[in-house]
Amino acid sequence: MDHEEPPVVRIDRHKATRWVNYAMKVGLVVAFAVAIGLTPDTVEGKAMGFRAPLFLAPIVIVPILARTRAWDPYPHTADALLAAPFLIDTLGNLLGVYDNFSQTDDVLHALNWILLVGAFHALRFRNIHDRRDAVLLGYGLGAVAIVWWEILEWAVSEDGFGGTGGLALTYEDTIGDLFLSSTGGLVGSLLAVWLLGPQRTRPAD
Repeated sequence: MDHEEPPVVRIDRHKATRWVNYAMKVGLVVAFAVAIGLTPDTVEGKAMGFRAPLFLAPIVIVPILARTRAWDPYPHTADALLAAPFLIDTLGNLLGVYDNFSQTDDVLHALNWILLVGAFHALRFRNIHDRRDAVLLGYGLGAVAIVWWEILEWAVSEDGFGGTGGLALTYEDTIGDLFLSSTGGLVGSLLAVWLLGPQRTRPAD
């Protein structure tokens, strides 16, 4: 049975999507170069050297997948969506947004999980043309991701590894992050299925 081309593939072909993707990656590399090379006051104690390999690694994941699976067109949508949360977080630290606006962490926990789950669906809908379980699958992925993120954050804070022992983690903060990120994952899953997934098929008369 032939399937209609999903919207994400058409978006991947658009020139603007390609340039947005390139801008995301260049921006992330430049942001870390500035943060590590110049070490402005806004990133002191933020362990940017420790973050760099973790935050830069995702920008090579999609190119590797695309090459090994010979995807055509290149999945620029997924690539850009995966890089975006790490760029936003890095700029938030570099520009002092986290320090100047107390709600930044809460807002970005929700926003970044919308983007991450969107990246998952942008990859998934390249090959899977069934949307029936997609919303819950993306929601679950986002929930698992924030659980492991909080575990990693706690472990790093306890050990002080990478200079991040000063994180003031509390039970309330962790619960809030779990709620905001998992909710962001649900919103991202709903939006991605609607915007990037295959259209609903109507049963034949």
